[in-house]
Amino acid sequence: MLIDSHCHLNFDSLLEELPDVLERAADAGVSHMLCISCTMEDYPTIRSITDAHDNIFASVGVHPCYPDVPEPTIEELIKHASDSGVVAVGETGLDYMRIEGDMEWQRERFRRHIEAAAAVDKPLIIHTRAAADETIAMLREHRANRSGAVMHCFAEDWRIAEQALDMGFYISLSGIVTFKSAKAVQEVAQKTPLDRLLVETDSPYLAPVPFRGKRNEPSYVRHTAQFVADLRGIPLEELAAATTQNFFSLFKQAKP
Repeated sequence: MLIDSHCHLNFDSLLEELPDVLERAADAGVSHMLCISCTMEDYPTIRSITDAHDNIFASVGVHPCYPDVPEPTIEELIKHASDSGVVAVGETGLDYMRIEGDMEWQRERFRRHIEAAAAVDKPLIIHTRAAADETIAMLREHRANRSGAVMHCFAEDWRIAEQALDMGFYISLSGIVTFKSAKAVQEVAQKTPLDRLLVETDSPYLAPVPFRGKRNEPSYVRHTAQFVADLRGIPLEELAAATTQNFFSLFKQAKP
């Protein structure tokens, strides 16, 4: 049994053929999925998906890459994060890759998500890009370990991973780990304790080898899991069992 711990089933390319996507996931041994919110406008569609499928869970939050969307208050985040089926807050974090200027609006958004997660005692889904050191510093400063967190789609090196692990967080590996150029991520995949690993697709993005460049979907998490198992020299079944247990240990509101 495998779990796709981060996907965007509400995005058009997956939503339009959702029954087939879910059937392929089941055929690949993917039993559960976590559908991630990027804006508050996404949330009703995500809830409609999770309400219709007992094996799909939801998060609520606003992605750091969206500057011109309604900004949720802490109270709004807490309200929606308390809904049944919602097991996490996010995705949230810092992303300085393509946005320039004063980033205080991103930092303030991040702070609100950290406080909301602590208030409802549900873990954070952390996104970081071109801002890893500052992301770690803010997580530490604002005591994000109160609620727990996962560093999703991990693309940093062992130095960053070790700091996240020291705070009790989990590391989630996407199809990036299968890329030839991803040597630093592969090192993280080998060094991270097995009881702190998750696997994900981040679909429809970042399809693993051999589907790189194509649209990603939850069934492909099996390829990522197999690659990580091979890196660690363990059977896929062992990796799958561990990451599944880790998912339910982190997302305590998710029921198998």
